[in-house]
Amino acid sequence: MKKYNLSEIMRKAWKLYRKGVSSFAEALHRAWNSAKAAPVNAQRIEEAQQTAGITEPVNTWAGWKAAGYMVEHGAKALFQAVLIHSSKGDGQTYRASFFGASQVKPLEAQ
Repeated sequence: MKKYNLSEIMRKAWKLYRKGVSSFAEALHRAWNSAKAAPVNAQRIEEAQQTAGITEPVNTWAGWKAAGYMVEHGAKALFQAVLIHSSKGDGQTYRASFFGASQVKPLEAQ
């Protein structure tokens, strides 16, 4: 039996609800879908990374930006992976592009 971080699921549900999801029940449903999809997505990313032969840390463009980095202009994605788009609650998939640590630079404080 899998264990989930219930506090994190509720926090995500409230965040979605405050963003304007139709009802709290729908927000909670999407948060649970997100929690269930996380290990599947992590496995798909790891498999795609191993298939591409990439050993450096990788992240999506948005992931690097959230971490305080900027992908260099003109950098090509190292690999792509098909992930479950769990926040929509419908189980749809999307193709995510991943960039390596060698392709980013720190954001400059302004």
